[in-house]
Amino acid sequence: MATFFKFNQWIQKTFALWVVLFSGIAIWMPEIFVWLKAYIPWMLGIIMFGMGMTMTVSDFKGVMQSPKAVFIGVAAQFIVMPSLAYVLCKVFALAPEIAIGVILVGCCPGGTASNVITYMAKGNTALSVACTSVSTLLAPILTPAVFYLLASQWIDINALSMLVSILQVVLFPILLGLIARSLFKAQVEAYIQVMPLISVIAIVAIVAAIIAGSKTQIFESGLLILGVVMLHNGLGYLLGFGASRLFKLPYADCKAVAIEVGMQNSGLGVALAATHFAASPMTALPSAIFSLWHNISGPALASYWASRTQAPPDSLVNKK
Repeated sequence: MATFFKFNQWIQKTFALWVVLFSGIAIWMPEIFVWLKAYIPWMLGIIMFGMGMTMTVSDFKGVMQSPKAVFIGVAAQFIVMPSLAYVLCKVFALAPEIAIGVILVGCCPGGTASNVITYMAKGNTALSVACTSVSTLLAPILTPAVFYLLASQWIDINALSMLVSILQVVLFPILLGLIARSLFKAQVEAYIQVMPLISVIAIVAIVAAIIAGSKTQIFESGLLILGVVMLHNGLGYLLGFGASRLFKLPYADCKAVAIEVGMQNSGLGVALAATHFAASPMTALPSAIFSLWHNISGPALASYWASRTQAPPDSLVNKK
């Protein structure tokens, strides 16, 4: 069991490497992965089911203990990232199918990887978990609503249909995971040890499936999308941190909120794009590339922050 645990940790630490490796294979031999596109919602559902099984009452106690910090984190999540996406689409005059994909990933809730990255950065992990939980539970309402508000100028959007999709691939699996944990606690504890490995495999498969189905589009616009994604992600970290400092949160909380805002549930973006915009493979590409990039930038930022447990002397942060 100890060997498996070490292997599991190694897979998580080298996650970005596997995404890059299998993305390369998907471009070289797309036929190996393209068939997986039909199963993207199911794979995301498995990830969310695992998330539900790891959630406990103590996760939501964090909301009550730090309501101000959670509110700032969740509000920034659904204001900063969608707004940044919209501005970037306008600044770079992106084609409609790319713009829709960029805004879609911007409207998604925080990704579960943010909790691990916050822990690595020596941030407030409990706050990160609380923000991820709340933003994910609010996603069925806020993601379609904000997406409709920002992207309807490019395409007709059925917000109700999108709400149903998010309920199916996010909320229902999480609720099933919570129920499973309450009914089969002993068995679930054993399964939780395997869940990170399953999540890595599922995300790698999701990204590879989208890359395989978008080979032509990648050669046409891949570098442009990567540049936009890097700006989106980096500015998300910066503005999330800035918002936290503005409201004088403790330094560890600032790290958590910055990471929470900058890292998206890009798997949900891929699933929604594959379901609602299947006629335009390019639309799923920003989410797939975001998944690749934030798993490179996140650990890099965490490494930098891990050595900085105190705010700079001139910081406005209220040190506690």
